[in-house]
Parts: sequence; structure tokens; C-alpha cells
Amino acid sequence: MGNYIATKLEIKNYLFARVPLIVIRTSERERVERMMREISEEMRINIFYYTDVKQVIALHSGNGVSKDVDRDPLSYAQELFRKNRGTTFVIGDVRRISDENAFSREILDSLYLAMETAGTMVLVTPDYVWSRLAQFGLLTVLDYPDEDERENQINKFIAQYNLKYPIEWDAEAIHKAAMLLRGFTEVQIDNILISMLVSNKGLANANLTDLTKQKSKLYAAVPCVEEVAVSADMDVSGLDNLKKWIKERKKLFFISDDILEDYGLTAPKGVLLVGIPGCGKSYSARLFASEWELPLFRFDIGSIYDKWMGESERKMRAALTFIDNMAPCVVWIDEIEKALSVSDSGNDTGKRVLGEFLYWLQESASRVFLVATANNISALPPELFRKGRFSEIFFIDLPTGEERRETIELYLYKCLRKHLTESELDILVEMSEGYSYSDIESVIKEAAQYRLIHQMKQLEFEEIKKYFENNISFANTNPETIKSIREWGQTRAVPASIRKHQ
Repeated sequence: MGNYIATKLEIKNYLFARVPLIVIRTSERERVERMMREISEEMRINIFYYTDVKQVIALHSGNGVSKDVDRDPLSYAQELFRKNRGTTFVIGDVRRISDENAFSREILDSLYLAMETAGTMVLVTPDYVWSRLAQFGLLTVLDYPDEDERENQINKFIAQYNLKYPIEWDAEAIHKAAMLLRGFTEVQIDNILISMLVSNKGLANANLTDLTKQKSKLYAAVPCVEEVAVSADMDVSGLDNLKKWIKERKKLFFISDDILEDYGLTAPKGVLLVGIPGCGKSYSARLFASEWELPLFRFDIGSIYDKWMGESERKMRAALTFIDNMAPCVVWIDEIEKALSVSDSGNDTGKRVLGEFLYWLQESASRVFLVATANNISALPPELFRKGRFSEIFFIDLPTGEERRETIELYLYKCLRKHLTESELDILVEMSEGYSYSDIESVIKEAAQYRLIHQMKQLEFEEIKKYFENNISFANTNPETIKSIREWGQTRAVPASIRKHQ
């Protein structure tokens, strides 16, 4: 796999060695034509380039003169090989060469002529090549533009239009845009940028998030992966240690591969959030996407299992390919233990599915950040905890008194537009001992519903207090579960909250 510079150097070496056949696997024939024109000038060799529309162009002449060969390039190429030594003939966007047919056999005949006169035929194709043809030459792959190429393309685009339209993008925004445009061709990148420029009458920093929406139009969706809407401005109380980690790792996630490689590092891969139900694990997945301004996808691993042999593995590979194509993004797997404990339950299909997932988690180079949540950590396969698969494991406990106070204040204002005195808050904080975040949210929203149904202007403190008195928290109904989760999380994971020593 190679970028433009690496592929160009490889082709020049093959041409210098007079390899009879060079296959360039790519769907971007425009980039290949530009590349071959540059090679012709730099090596000072004759290169003829054929496409159905332009017919044959002599790239070395520099004047774009074309010759109509009546859509029969091989006869013309054979004539060139007979009369000239060292001729290079390129056929852009070749099809029908994956197996033996009249066209592929005619190419084979042309290659025998090329060998006799030190000529080279170059085939540009996204397809595989018939094995007998492949024996005559060497294959190189021109990937989609890499990060540096995308940055250069964006900079050129901005230089072309910044006098006509207001463009806010600075170097950091351009770098992020280049990451978001991963997986697009040069033509697609230009089309996306120009359409955004025209529709928004410029390029603002707020437009960066629109780039990811283009990918959902490019790649076919898979049923087990769905995009989740994320608010750009999220109010999150508590979890200060986790929020600090999110802010610190943001810069590391978006830093270039070259800088990371200099330090022997890789971008953050993901976190495993374990803890008590209702304390913000699922909400934290949205927090990552909101803070990092990335799309969020929910991956339902459990839905990939199929009764037909091989279908589960195929669905897993399709889902992981789709996720890689969406990069950079945040992927959320909720209650991962339910899917992966099934995977590891002894059946061969489950083990193969688990293997596919673990391999991707360890080896994927895409900028995909995985947020997995778990309630029953003991049900997870031990392979999941191997170093390198998650950047960190966080334990989310019941909120502290300060976190409960912050949460109560947040929901009182959000749902009831009400502020309480410090002494009144002290009472509710004490009453909510053992409450989860979702318990507090539920109590206050229940009060807000009562107010709305009865069209009351305001609820007094004593009325709000009754809702806290009547609530039975998750901790009170499931003390054994809380104890078991805490025993694991408090000794084997990093606390998501900053707790004062008691």
C-alpha cells in the first residue's frame, strides 16, 4: 500500500528496470495520469496514455496532442512496440482482465512484444488481474490520498478561494479536516469542499462536523452500526477524573502519525467504562464525541449473530470495515459483556467472532476511539484486558456528595427552572445518599411532570423534598450487586471521579 510519492518512486524503479507489465491498482486514474506525466518529464522517456474518451495522448510531448485509435488501444500499442524500443504504453481504467477472455489474451500477446523490445505496458485498474498476466510483471497500489496529501490539497483549495469567500480554517482546523476526509479520492475531496464553500458562503470552524456526514453517503450502512445524535454542548456533572482524561487525550488523538511514531506512540484506542448502572457510563460515550467533535456510532455486536454458517463472521467484518471507513469517529458498545460473553460461551462461531473483534481492537490503525461499557465485568473474556486493547479502564461509582449536589442543581434548573438555598441543597444531598445519577434525574423529572400536568407556576422545596423521600434508589434495591461491582472496580480500574480521602 502506498501514497502518491511512494507509488511514483516504485513505478520509476520498475520502468528503469524495463519490467514488461506494471499493474497500478487504483480507481483514481486522474492521479495516475498526472503521475505518469511527471515520470515522463523526470525520466525523459516516451509515455503514451490511453483512455476511451481522450484516446491516446503522448504525455512526453507536453502539448496534449491525442491520436484517435478507434477504441482499439492494443493494436496501436503492438505497433509501437514493434517499431520502437523502450516504449511505455499506459491503459487507464482497464476492465475485464480478472480472468481469461479475448481482451486479456490480447494483452498477453502485447506483453510478449513488449518483452522483445524492452517495452512496458502499464494497466490502471481497481480489479484483480488474471494470473497469467500477473506473471509478466509487478503490482503496485495507489491508495487514496494520505493525511499529508489531504492537507496539501485543502491548503491549495483555500489559497484558490480565500480571496472570494471568508475562510476561518487555521492550521489546526485544516489538520482536523484532513483527518475527517480520510477515505475519499482527490475528486471527492474537491467536490465536498466546493459544495460546503458554496452552501455556507465560506468555511467556518463549525462546518468541520459536516464533513463526517458525507461519509454516510459514500459507504453503505450496516444494520448493526447506527449513528447517534450528540449535542454540541453537553452538561455533565461529576466524573471529573474522566473529563480531565478526555480533554488531555483529545490533542493526542488528533496529532499526526509522524509525530506519534517519533515518540513510539499510537493514538488513544478507547476506554472500558465499568461501574454501577445509572451512573453515567452510556452518557460518557456521548461526552467523548461531543468534546472531540466527532460522530458517534453505536455498535450492537449482539445483532450480528446469525444461524447460517459463516454469516456472523461476515457481518462482523462488514461492521468493522464500515467503522474503519467512518474514521475518525467514536464507537460506543453498550453492555459489551452481554455480546462478548455469548461469543466466548464455547461455540466455534462465537469464538471466531470474538477473535475477529479482538484482532481489530489490537491491530486497527484507523482513528477509531472505542467506548465500551460494562456492568458485569466478570462476564467478560480475559483476553479483552490485554494491554494495548484499551487505553484505560475507568470505574464509575455512585456519585459523591459534591457530585450529587452538582447534579441536583443542574436538573432543578434544567427541569424546574429553580434554585435552592445552600441549606435546602444540603438536605437533598443527604437524602440522596446511595442515589445514582439516573435516580436523581428521575426524581426531579417526575416532579417536573407533576408541575406540567397540573399547570403549576412553581414547586416549593417541601414538595420537591417529598419526591426524594418516596424514591427507592438502585443501591437500596441491589446492595449485593453494588458490593460486587465495587470490589472489582475499586482495585482494578481508575476512578472516574476525584474522591477526597475519607
